[in-house]
Amino acid sequence: MKVLSINSGSSSLKFSFFEMEKENVIASGSIERIGIEGSCYSIHYQGERISEEVEIENHDVAVQILLDKFVTLKIVESFDEIDAVGHRILHGKDVFSESVRINNDVLKKLEELVDLGPLHMKANLAGIEAFSEVLPDVVQVAVFDTAYHQTMAEETYLYPVPYRWYQDYGVRKYGFHGTSHQYIANEVKRVLGRDDFKLISCHIGNGGSVTAIKDMKVVDTSMGFTPLAGIMMGTRSGDVDPSIIPFVMEKEGKNASEIVDDLNRNSGVLGLSEYSSDLRDLVSQCEEGNPKAILAKNKYVRRIVDYIAQYYVLLEGVDAIVFTAGVGENNVPIRREICEKLACLGVKIDLDANNIRGDFVQLNTTDSSIDVYVIPTNEELMIARETLKFINR
Repeated sequence: MKVLSINSGSSSLKFSFFEMEKENVIASGSIERIGIEGSCYSIHYQGERISEEVEIENHDVAVQILLDKFVTLKIVESFDEIDAVGHRILHGKDVFSESVRINNDVLKKLEELVDLGPLHMKANLAGIEAFSEVLPDVVQVAVFDTAYHQTMAEETYLYPVPYRWYQDYGVRKYGFHGTSHQYIANEVKRVLGRDDFKLISCHIGNGGSVTAIKDMKVVDTSMGFTPLAGIMMGTRSGDVDPSIIPFVMEKEGKNASEIVDDLNRNSGVLGLSEYSSDLRDLVSQCEEGNPKAILAKNKYVRRIVDYIAQYYVLLEGVDAIVFTAGVGENNVPIRREICEKLACLGVKIDLDANNIRGDFVQLNTTDSSIDVYVIPTNEELMIARETLKFINR
C-alpha cells in the first residue's frame, strides 16, 4: 500500500509518500510560495533533490504539478499506485475525536469549522479539494491536530468563563500537535513494551506544546482554544494576562486582532530578545553575553519547566519525559537547562548522551527517577498510519 501524507498551508504544500509495508519514504518534498512570485517545488527521491522555480497560482495547480512530477520522475507509473491521501487538518473541534474518511458530509462540517483557524483551515480545505479533483476515486482521510486531545476531562478542557460561551461558541481547550504527541506515545510504548505509563511529551520547536499522557490517553495539554496558549514559543507569547489586550489596544491605537497578531508574530523569544525567534541564534547570543537573549532563553526554559512540573503533579509521578521537534531534538543546551531545573524531581541526565542532535537517545543516568528521551517526531508517518486504517474499509 502506498499512502501520500499532505500538509497544506496557505502558500505551501508539504508531502511525504510512503510504502506502508515497511513504512519507507519513497519521496518527500514541498511546494512553496503558492500564489506568490517565485513559487517553486522541491522533491527528494532516490537520494536526489529535484527543484524548479515555476509559476504556481493556487493549490489546484500545485497538486497537478506534484502528481505530474510523480509520473515524470517515475515515482509512480500511474496515479493508480496511490492508494490513499491523508490530510493534516488543524482543527476538528469536538466534532471529530478521531481521523475520518472524507466525504461530502465531512467536508460540510469542516467548512463550518473554518472560523476556528481561518488561515490554516482554508488551506487544509484547498488541499483536500485539489487532490479530490485530480484523484476522485482515491481514499482521502482527514487527520486532525486536535483529535488526540479529545480524551481530556471536562474539568480540564473547560475554561472558567461563562458556560454558555462553550455551549454557543465552542470556547474550550482543544490542544494541537496531536499527531506528534500520539506518535511519541506510540514510540514510548514500543520502547517500554507496555502502554500503562505516565508520559510528559515536550514538542518544542518554533511552536511548542507540552502534553501529559497516561495509559496512552491525553490528560492535559498546554495549547488551548488556539495554538497561542501555553508555553513561550518562537514568536508566540504563550499564556499571558488577557487584560493586556485592551490595555495595549488603548495605548497603541490598535484593534483586538492587531494585538492578537502581535502576540502570535512579534512575541515569545523574538519579542523578549528583540533579536531572533530561532533558539539557535538565541543560544549563540547568550554565549556572547547578550542580556536580552539571556532573559528570553531563561524565560523560555522556565515556562517549559513550569508545565512539566505541573503535569508531574497532575499525573502523580512520571515514568518518562520526551523531547521532540526542532528545539527538543537538536538544541543541546536548552535540553540540559530544562533537565537541570527538574533535578528536584529526581531527573539526572548524562551530559555526553545529551550531546546529540536529531537522533533517538535515552538521556537519563541509571540513578535518575524518571526516564528522559530524545525521540524525533514523524507527523507525516502518523498521518499515513491513520490513513492506512481506511483503505480497506
